[in-house]
Amino acid sequence: MLTYLILGFAFLGLALGYLPGLRMNRATIALVGSGLLIGVGSIGLEEAWRAIDAKTIVFLLSMMIVNANLAYAGFFRVALVGLLRVTRSPFGVLVMLTFGSGVLSAVLLNDTIALIFTPLILGLAQALKLNPIPYLLALAGATNIGSVATLSGNPQNILIGSFSKLSYLDFARSLTPIALLGLAIQIALLWWFYPEVRSVQAIENFSLPNTRIFKPLFLKTIVLTTGLLVAFVSGLPLAESAIAAASLLLITRRVKPERMLREVDWNLLVMFSGLFILTKVIQNLNVLTSLSQFITSSATLLGITALLSNIVSNVPAVLLLHPLIAPDDHQSWLLLAAGSTLAGNLTIFGSVANLIVVEASSSLGYKLSFSEHLRFGLPLTLLTLGVAYFWLQNFH
Repeated sequence: MLTYLILGFAFLGLALGYLPGLRMNRATIALVGSGLLIGVGSIGLEEAWRAIDAKTIVFLLSMMIVNANLAYAGFFRVALVGLLRVTRSPFGVLVMLTFGSGVLSAVLLNDTIALIFTPLILGLAQALKLNPIPYLLALAGATNIGSVATLSGNPQNILIGSFSKLSYLDFARSLTPIALLGLAIQIALLWWFYPEVRSVQAIENFSLPNTRIFKPLFLKTIVLTTGLLVAFVSGLPLAESAIAAASLLLITRRVKPERMLREVDWNLLVMFSGLFILTKVIQNLNVLTSLSQFITSSATLLGITALLSNIVSNVPAVLLLHPLIAPDDHQSWLLLAAGSTLAGNLTIFGSVANLIVVEASSSLGYKLSFSEHLRFGLPLTLLTLGVAYFWLQNFH
């Protein structure tokens, strides 16, 4: 009974993002929950340690280091300015922002794109005298939708890459069309909801942001990141390739190591470690046996994934559902990836990328409300999930 009580409080806290009356976030909730389960004997310390998937943790850590180097070198600012050189109309900016952030999220972690692009988008909206809300929604939605395309796009896909037998290229080949269609749907919805973004007239008297870059690091990071993507596409092991690239980036005479390691999201790594232990205890209790009887088709798997992703968040949902899927059942893994990622657009709390955009914009004086996000997120989620189901059933 004590084990069930601890698990209940842990997953309640993970769903809310906090525990009422306590200063705890998802990382400390997962850590405290797993620590208490070890303390009361629900799982042994050695078994708990073995439950933590080393490949996932190494891959996440490595990609964070790669992204930190790209950010510090000025890559993301250069990418944004490059988009603005193509168009300066409200609708053109919306299209370029949607596809630009979507593509970058597929290549790199979506949370990083959301974190770095939010202040840049707000600065851009101010300079162009545009309403920032549709562009913030575009950023949040595109980072989720774009990240569905690859195994390196978001944390839940990284998990799926570790658990399944899907290669990087096979995964991308199956889900990239869904991501592209989803981004097009997003543009159509924002065009419908926000008439002010429909203009295709170029805005005059606008100066591009400063694009100063740290050239030595910029060149080094671009070369190594390109090499890393080639390794992914070539079928080399994801975690091993990523840690090799991250290690080479940390060999430097110019940048203090504290600066790069400060950009690593240690909270996310701690949360993942705790979640591995929590879900291992759930597996040992055979709690998921009753859930498996409801997953009788591709449609129910997609529906349960989307529902769970909005109750406990997408990463815990994948961890809870993955024991029910055979490693070589590619169709189910792809549905799990699509469902857990696309469902993140439903509400502000559906994904970490959404929360990053909301919190970062709020700190800079712009409020993106729950209701305004839901008005856009609900149809976007339903339409993109429908596209995912249709595509994977008929063309995979």
